[in-house]
Amino acid sequence: MPMALRTGNPTLKESTFASYRTSVSSQPAANTMSLDGTVHRTFFLLCLVVGSASLVWTLAQTNPELAYPVVLGSSIASFITAIITVFKKEWSPITAPVYSVLEGLALGVLSSIFEAIYPGIVIQAFGLTFGILFCLLAAYRSGLIKPTENFKLGVVAATGGIALLYLGNFFMRLVFHSSIPFIHESGPYGIIFSLIVVVIAALNLVLDFDFIEQGVEYGAPKYMEWYAAFGLMVTLIWLYLEILRLLAKLRSND
Repeated sequence: MPMALRTGNPTLKESTFASYRTSVSSQPAANTMSLDGTVHRTFFLLCLVVGSASLVWTLAQTNPELAYPVVLGSSIASFITAIITVFKKEWSPITAPVYSVLEGLALGVLSSIFEAIYPGIVIQAFGLTFGILFCLLAAYRSGLIKPTENFKLGVVAATGGIALLYLGNFFMRLVFHSSIPFIHESGPYGIIFSLIVVVIAALNLVLDFDFIEQGVEYGAPKYMEWYAAFGLMVTLIWLYLEILRLLAKLRSND
């Protein structure tokens, strides 16, 4: 029996595949999760994100009064959709595409705003995000990076710490109308913080790869390909946003 699975991604938690560990030999291959199927569904969700983002790309520039409502509305709706997906995994063939479209709308407006301020930043963030994805995937598949139990625990703890820090910052802005300085500032401390967050977000990809591979070994049902692709999208979107923030801080110092 493999060691307990851990991941910093809340959508790919330890118990996700637990009920399928003993059923791999009793299900037809066509009805079980596969790596190829997960890859195809991840690509489809990425296309939905990029497509919906492209539709609203000029919104922030041509209709700036609509930018904030679109970002706020789509962010809230995508969060609700994500929660539903986590608790109703069998709905993921429908909710995962809906989540991707909603996230694409928010990312399209945010990316357009960043691009207007720092020309060229979006293509840089996009390229770095997928460069990191493919490099880490290659390192994982080659065995160069091995997600040991201590490695997993460390990434989970660091991810939880960042989540608490962001929640604390949100609470401060909501109640006291202030924020934790180094989260947003473009000085050395702010840049170091963003760099650390980017590294932790990237390391979550390694845990996700390992977790999905275990799901295939356990013979999870076919719909879990959609759920696994959804989990990867959550990490990729987080990574892209953190890279965008890091590049913006670096560019503001030029």
